[in-house]
Amino acid sequence: MNKQFGWWFFTCGNQILVIPQGERIPYGDVEDLPLPDLDFSKVERFSHYQGEACLRLELAEPIDLGMGEWIELRASMAVLNSQLFDLVGKAQQFALFLKTHRFCGSCGEALERVDWELAMQCQQCGFRAYPRISPSIIVLISHGNKVLLANHRRHQKQEQPIYTAIAGFVEAGETLEHTVHREVREETGLRIKNLRYWKSQPWAFPHSLMAAYFAEYDEGEIQIDRRELADAQWFDVSQLPHLPPPGTIAREMIDHWSEQVTHN
Repeated sequence: MNKQFGWWFFTCGNQILVIPQGERIPYGDVEDLPLPDLDFSKVERFSHYQGEACLRLELAEPIDLGMGEWIELRASMAVLNSQLFDLVGKAQQFALFLKTHRFCGSCGEALERVDWELAMQCQQCGFRAYPRISPSIIVLISHGNKVLLANHRRHQKQEQPIYTAIAGFVEAGETLEHTVHREVREETGLRIKNLRYWKSQPWAFPHSLMAAYFAEYDEGEIQIDRRELADAQWFDVSQLPHLPPPGTIAREMIDHWSEQVTHN
């Protein structure tokens, strides 16, 4: 067994092992953890947390590791702090990258792992591949004490439909600001003004980087794109619908806006 020390991210598809105590991610020397006989030759060091290595080991089955329980990656958002949840996302993106980049997209030869950065390289033609990152935007549009929230089609069948901000992916040749205006027009028919960048969040489902904006209503009537949305409405700050879970940047934006409106 290889002697390795750090934070252990045991993953299996869309699941991760969490423990009931501490930071909820197993920590320590692999020889001191109550683990069964595993193949530690496939351990990947992918980052650092609190000065110690973050180690990922992908398992074929969610077997009993003698500690903790397996939960879905998205569900780990509710039990991990934001930094560890981002590291879970990084581990997942890296796992997907290794799975989908085994061969060179230029000449077809097998790719080899680069040991000094997160990359795969072709020794035949020199092509190097990096983990895919898909830039996207999310925008919260306000109009006085009201905010525009939409029920996306993927959330339509839930018992309590989730209403959230408008979001979409950046297209080739676009700026982030252009994407915001285009997505708002396409999905709602509205025009916006006073666009303000706020912050960003990596979202590894599967490989997004979300740039968050606030904006104000300018003109137009709501005409939704029914291929994307099931509904979109203006909601008063005192009567908000069922919102995205805490930890998502959408919920953080809505809470921030609500506090600003309530205290002004």
